[in-house]
Amino acid sequence: MKTKVKICGLTRAEDVSVALSHGADFLGFIIDAKSPRKLSIVEAQPLFEMSQSRAHRVAVTVNPDRDLLQRIAKTLKPDYVQFHGDETVQSLAEIAKRFDFKIIKAFPITSDEDMKSAGEYAGVVDLILYDAKPPNGSDIRGGHGIAIDWDIIRKAPRPKLYALAGGLNPENVTHALAATQAPIIDVSSGVETEPGVKDAKKIEAIIDAAKLS
Repeated sequence: MKTKVKICGLTRAEDVSVALSHGADFLGFIIDAKSPRKLSIVEAQPLFEMSQSRAHRVAVTVNPDRDLLQRIAKTLKPDYVQFHGDETVQSLAEIAKRFDFKIIKAFPITSDEDMKSAGEYAGVVDLILYDAKPPNGSDIRGGHGIAIDWDIIRKAPRPKLYALAGGLNPENVTHALAATQAPIIDVSSGVETEPGVKDAKKIEAIIDAAKLS
């Protein structure tokens, strides 16, 4: 099975078009969370609409309250909502019952214990995303361009379907896939010229490299 690709932190229609034209499988939009790539629901709506039925659309959140989730579900109608916060297994189980969207849960991975903690969510969420730990002192949960130690992923038990993030770019993605056999990759800063502004050539390069690996 070819590796699937998620282009995350999208903010512009032209970047969405490029990602779609080169075969991105998932598109990620950061909704009302602390990030230089942050979008309001109003700003995100046309991007969700233009990509409907063309890729899986992901609303990326950090500790969203119920009101925000309801507004995301009603207005954006995402295929997935990605949770980058401190959600428990129980809270995500309740969200899964209440809403129609699928759930991605992101975990910062620095050790085997982190992998075990992530595994506790496997029966509740639809997709686990292994990401890098933010730098000390940062309250922004992702998009730092920091790579995971891929050996931790390779050696640990993991679900059949999961996503790998953390510092991926066109130069290292082939090595990352060889090390982890990840079925899905998630890239943001690795295909940018600046936060929220994607580079069309880098998007094409990483999608081509991933799907040929």
